[in-house]
Amino acid sequence: MVERVIATPDTLALIDVLRAKHGPRLFFHQSGGCCDNSAANCYIEGELTIGPGDQYMGDIGRLPFYMSTSQFEYWKHTQLIIDVIDGHGGGTLSLEGPEGKAFLTRSRLFDDAELAMLVQEDAHRRSAQERAKH
Repeated sequence: MVERVIATPDTLALIDVLRAKHGPRLFFHQSGGCCDNSAANCYIEGELTIGPGDQYMGDIGRLPFYMSTSQFEYWKHTQLIIDVIDGHGGGTLSLEGPEGKAFLTRSRLFDDAELAMLVQEDAHRRSAQERAKH
C-alpha cells in the first residue's frame, strides 16, 4: 500500500502533546484557504465539518488526515510529508499554534510504480464503496 500522507518523528511527537492536551478526537485538514494558510491544520472533532468536498488521505499519528478535493487535484501526484517548524503559521487556526509550532507540508513526487499502485487502490476502494451502497 502506498501512503499518501506520512509524518516526521517531530510531527508524531507534537501529535502526542496535542492529544494529551485536547483528547483523542482530533483530525487534520488541509484546505488551501487564505486563513488556514494552505497548511495542514489539526482540529478537535466538531470544529470543522468534513464533507463531500474533502478527500481522506490516510492517517498520521492515528489521526485521520483530509484535504479539500480542489487541493487534492494539485497534490495527487505527491506524497505529503507533514513536518513541524518552530514559530506560528501566520493566522493558523490549528491546535499547535499555542505550542509555538506550526505544521508544514513537504512533499515528494510518487514514482511511476507508486502511481500505478495508487490507481489500483483507488479503483478497489471505489468498488468496495459501491458494493456497500447496495
